[in-house]
Amino acid sequence: MAQPSTTCFIALVDDHALLRHGLANLINEFDGYKVLFEADNGKDFIAQLKGPHHPDIVLLDITMPEMNGYETAEWIQNNLPETKVLVLSMLDNDTAIIRMLKRGARGFILKDSKPSVVKQALDQIRNDDYFINDLVSNKLFRYVLLKKDGKENEMDFTSSFTERELEFFKHACTEMSHKEIAELMNVSPRTVDSYRDAVFEKTGVNSRVGLILFAIKNGLLVN
Repeated sequence: MAQPSTTCFIALVDDHALLRHGLANLINEFDGYKVLFEADNGKDFIAQLKGPHHPDIVLLDITMPEMNGYETAEWIQNNLPETKVLVLSMLDNDTAIIRMLKRGARGFILKDSKPSVVKQALDQIRNDDYFINDLVSNKLFRYVLLKKDGKENEMDFTSSFTERELEFFKHACTEMSHKEIAELMNVSPRTVDSYRDAVFEKTGVNSRVGLILFAIKNGLLVN
């Protein structure tokens, strides 16, 4: 297999020094990757942005002192739009993943992931893809927007949704809980379950994380 023609520079932002150092050693062994620097939190990350190279990918923890992962991801999104974020965390709940995806994260892996998973995630994100492990069905990738001559050619998948299913779709792409969505729609949780199941089936995803990634990929997400 041909090796990457250029080096992909990585920054590690995590307040757990031992884990961070071990991950840095691992990534430096991957062909085509080099750890540019390590940081304890978002403020430390920003302070270290010096020299001719900015990181191509930032491996970013969520729970950190002074400047957490949510704040750091939003800063990167606004100030380093070419830099991609891969979330590295012990948090595997939908709300945490959704909050990071809405702040521009392109992938999410757990801290106990195997080295092969870390490498796979880096490769996919480097190639302008997303990496969310098995939380998203492969069917999702059928719906990526095709851009031709500067115009978006969107698939009219929403025509198969009912009005209430579309309303659920919109609410599910927020940080609201399942109970809050039911209250807002003035229906029972069981009815919301039926909307969820229908929307999941029609979009080919199997989680709220998959749904918001579907929305991001299709330009449907409004922050």
